[in-house]
Amino acid sequence: MASINRIVMSKSSRTWIRALGPEGLDTAEISGSSGKNFPFRSYKVFHYPEYDICAAPLGEQEGTGRQFDLIMADQVWEHLDRPYAATKHVLASLKPGGFFWLAVPFFVPLHAAPVDNSRWSARGLKNLLIECGFAEEDIVADQWGNRWAGMRNVVGPFPPVYYPETDRLDNEEDFPVCAWALAQKAEPADVD
Repeated sequence: MASINRIVMSKSSRTWIRALGPEGLDTAEISGSSGKNFPFRSYKVFHYPEYDICAAPLGEQEGTGRQFDLIMADQVWEHLDRPYAATKHVLASLKPGGFFWLAVPFFVPLHAAPVDNSRWSARGLKNLLIECGFAEEDIVADQWGNRWAGMRNVVGPFPPVYYPETDRLDNEEDFPVCAWALAQKAEPADVD
């Protein structure tokens, strides 16, 4: 069953990824399975601890040096000890013009799997991506949440199951429960 925390984020993110033309994308996912339902040209999951995005770019860890058109990370970045290093490694793992999609919680309980370190709003995600080398104009970020979902997170059980008959999906901008972003790696400038 779906969690109320992910309903709006999932719908928005599917729209963003479909607009990229998944059939033409070589895709990597970091410790997740959100991409399994898209018809990507190729799709590989890099699971921790065999692959640690904090340690090196994905192609380097794989021993191939390959780069990807899209890298996905759904509910992973909050668990990383070195999210800035990891984001820089994602940038190095992307082909020029490639995309990085990530989604993170904001107002949810501590959920150590194995650790829980960070929280970002949409603005925070955008700032993280800028500081790690993505151009501000090549980033879209959004967030969703409301006090009802926040209360469901606190009262438990976690994560709260979504009940369409009773759960509100209105967005209170000042009460984010989750945030997500899509950033594009710059194409190299033409040199004449």
